[in-house]
Amino acid sequence: MGKAFSCFGAPKSSPTKSHPSKSVIGNVGALSQTQNCIRMFSYNELRSATRSFHPTNKIGRGGFGIVYKGVLRDGTQVAIKALSAESKQGIHEFLTEIEMVSNIRHLNLVRLIGCCVEGTNRMLVYEYVENNCLASALLGPSHKQIALDWPKRAAICLGTANGLAFLHEEAEPHIVHRDIKASNILLDKDLLPKIGDFGLAKLFPDTVTHISTKVAGTIGYVAPEYAMLGQLTKKADIYSFGVLMLEIISGRSSARSVWGLDMKLLLEWTWQLRNEDRLLDIVDPKLVEYPENEVVHFIKVALLCTQATSHLRPNMKEVVEMLQSSQMDLDVGTLKQPGVVREGNPSFEMVSKLKRTQLPNRSQLNSTYDFVSTAEDVGGTAPMSTIELQPR
Repeated sequence: MGKAFSCFGAPKSSPTKSHPSKSVIGNVGALSQTQNCIRMFSYNELRSATRSFHPTNKIGRGGFGIVYKGVLRDGTQVAIKALSAESKQGIHEFLTEIEMVSNIRHLNLVRLIGCCVEGTNRMLVYEYVENNCLASALLGPSHKQIALDWPKRAAICLGTANGLAFLHEEAEPHIVHRDIKASNILLDKDLLPKIGDFGLAKLFPDTVTHISTKVAGTIGYVAPEYAMLGQLTKKADIYSFGVLMLEIISGRSSARSVWGLDMKLLLEWTWQLRNEDRLLDIVDPKLVEYPENEVVHFIKVALLCTQATSHLRPNMKEVVEMLQSSQMDLDVGTLKQPGVVREGNPSFEMVSKLKRTQLPNRSQLNSTYDFVSTAEDVGGTAPMSTIELQPR
């Protein structure tokens, strides 16, 4: 029998020999005051569901642990995120995800079913999403990719925007995700996008204009003002979403791809094409047929979202409205150049005159094409992986 549903109190079944960490269970117990009720699983239940965490059930690996596919006794398929026992950061992420996700429900957000706190084991149990993550489906190795025509890509953009708009405007208190990227967008059997991994998320009450915090996120998606000043606002998520849109349209990774002999990143290349009135050149070659006007409209929305000046970016409700109507006249006459952050040493520098580090040498470029990938396998990242720009 599974453990009863509980509001983060002690499990109602008899205790096992392994006892939860006092510090972790104390924090989990404190969260019960927020009335977030989820199911408490035992370690044995989840071990059985994953066939002793067999490697064949591993569906992802992240900075905080491994994600397994499991089947509960009632036949329900789940995704089990097992956090690294040694990681103090993992404890923070574990508690954050529970606090953020347990009391919100939306079609475009991954649903948290329950958790396990037993001995050194800390696990989160989510609904299983059949088609893994967008990073694998769109950017991964060919054998993992899914054919995504334009209507599917447009629907993924809109669905993700809806989920993010819910977090920013309807969740109470509002939530800034802080790690919107292709590997955190999961796709169900109908390719409906669901935002996952809330380990870096921050609560954002109405009275707060920004939060000063050490930078965390993923290279290629982090807004410049956040990367360099540590000032987090909802506009940081909107920037990340704009980058994600360009990846969906181009079929290329923002962080691991460069264009041209001067090795421009995706945002820089898109901006150059915009100035040359060649925006459609960014479109994924796999898209043989697509409505040109609508695709250009989506690219312009992405550029609006990634402007270097954060207050010029639209909010997510406005983004949803723009994506719902490709006939909407977008005010791009005063569009500002995107802000781009590259990884440098020891700090991060903004576009125009920044260092180009950890990118291919010119000798690696294929002269036949503008585009070149780095050797790193884009599709090898986990659905819930995270790269810290600085320690928290």
